[in-house]
Amino acid sequence: MTIAGSTSLLAVTDEAIQKILGFREQAPTPERQAMWIEITGISGGEWTYNLSLRPADEAEPDDAVETHGELTIVVPEPDVEKLRGVTVEWSGDPFAGGLRLAGLASPSPAVGGGAPADLSGDVAQQVLQVLEQQVNPAIAAHGGRADLVAVEEGAAYLRLSGGCQGCGMATVTLGQGIEVQIKENVPEIHQVVDVTDHASGTNPYFESAKK
Repeated sequence: MTIAGSTSLLAVTDEAIQKILGFREQAPTPERQAMWIEITGISGGEWTYNLSLRPADEAEPDDAVETHGELTIVVPEPDVEKLRGVTVEWSGDPFAGGLRLAGLASPSPAVGGGAPADLSGDVAQQVLQVLEQQVNPAIAAHGGRADLVAVEEGAAYLRLSGGCQGCGMATVTLGQGIEVQIKENVPEIHQVVDVTDHASGTNPYFESAKK
């Protein structure tokens, strides 16, 4: 879908546009290149993202495509609502400078440190039951625990603790174990999101990827 004018999905500062156009000129076919902005996951309770130059004609029909002066920006359809209203800006900080997204909302109010989410609904209660009866007894053998943080729009947000926080196998445990059990028992859940700050775990296996 093409977005233009006052209905633009996001804003881009003039400085950021000039920097991106400069990067684009270094590509083999600069006239084909667009700035792609994609959500890549969650770290430390915040969305992580990637900005890259790719041909604009690779966009799918439901992706958001908009122009800012000479610059075309593409946002994949699953990320449109997450990126609505953000600003692409350029930071000249010598240590942490570069392109960044300002105004990016938290993945969930509860994840962002706000008021605790309401877990009294039927779906949330079903997820809690799966965690307490199936998941936590299994991972307790490794000193781990999974707690439900929020349930929003078919997604269950979990925070791992104990031996699972900072564990290099946490992704496998979540994807091949916890997520499978929750989806099998609670069909309303289509996605399980790990919002654990693994970088602060006992044995962190990666550093926070905040941008």
